[in-house]
Amino acid sequence: MLRTLLAASALALLPACTTTRTPPIDPIEPEAFTAAIPVEPEDTRPVEIVETAVPLPLPGQMKPVRVSDPASGLPPAETVQQGRAQALIEPSVDGYVNAIQVYPYTEGALYRLYASPGQVSDIALQPGEALVSVSAGDTVRWVVGDTVSGAGATARAHVLVKPVSAGIRTNLMVATDRRTYHLELESVDSGYMAALSWRYPADELVRLAVKNDRAIARDAGAIEQGLSLETLNFDYRLTGDSPDWKPVRVFDDGRQVFIQMPASVAATDMPPLFVLGDEGEAELVNYRVRGTYYIVDRLFRAAELRLGEKDQTVVRIRRAEPRKGLAALFAGGQP
Repeated sequence: MLRTLLAASALALLPACTTTRTPPIDPIEPEAFTAAIPVEPEDTRPVEIVETAVPLPLPGQMKPVRVSDPASGLPPAETVQQGRAQALIEPSVDGYVNAIQVYPYTEGALYRLYASPGQVSDIALQPGEALVSVSAGDTVRWVVGDTVSGAGATARAHVLVKPVSAGIRTNLMVATDRRTYHLELESVDSGYMAALSWRYPADELVRLAVKNDRAIARDAGAIEQGLSLETLNFDYRLTGDSPDWKPVRVFDDGRQVFIQMPASVAATDMPPLFVLGDEGEAELVNYRVRGTYYIVDRLFRAAELRLGEKDQTVVRIRRAEPRKGLAALFAGGQP
């Protein structure tokens, strides 16, 4: 008789559950929808940065240079000429991106710009770089101006140069809020450079180092790659004491158990984990700590986090058994 009444009660509740539905969203109201924004995947592995080796002089290799010795010294004019020639960087075919010659920026280098009468050559600076001053050696036969393209964070300063005749040369110094550029300008009849810009290896190295730091921090905070949401089981119960390091949540993926500790656990002692057997005895188990997670390499029914020697603080973790019969139907009460 009792079994019949319970079955009837269960059947009476089923229509009530099935008739409770969320009202549909009116498609006429566009504000009811939120467009999804795609997120670009980040690199999961840090990039190894290999710095170029810089040779250092060994003892006995550094010797004083005698200025009076003509074999070891050069006249000042020739020294300046050789230093300038060695610092000069000419355009290359591999450096062209469409019509723009892209130089690798190096502090103190001289960059060649070939211009032609009646043509404007564009010197494009780094986006976001603010122009401070422009100085040219010959401002009579060279027309120099500046402008800005874009707006806000993407604003880009441009320096425009144009010679009045062919066969003339001068130098140009551009100062910005980030760096200084030195250019050698030469006017030719034909073959002018429409534009030039720079790439910045030092800035790319800094961005790469920051990206590596984010990847390392992400790896330290992540628990495992490739967890499937369909296999996660959060049906665990926490009993016992309630210390500051009490786990936030416990779940498993069918193979491993993940115990998430609060973020403040790094400032306290990490309590050791003991997996309990059927008789309540402690069992040896492989587990590791990654970030704020304890990762146990097997499933268990019960475990304890213990801290202290005499008056121990104990937090027990117990996996709930699957509900059966009416308990599974109504999902009520503790297992």
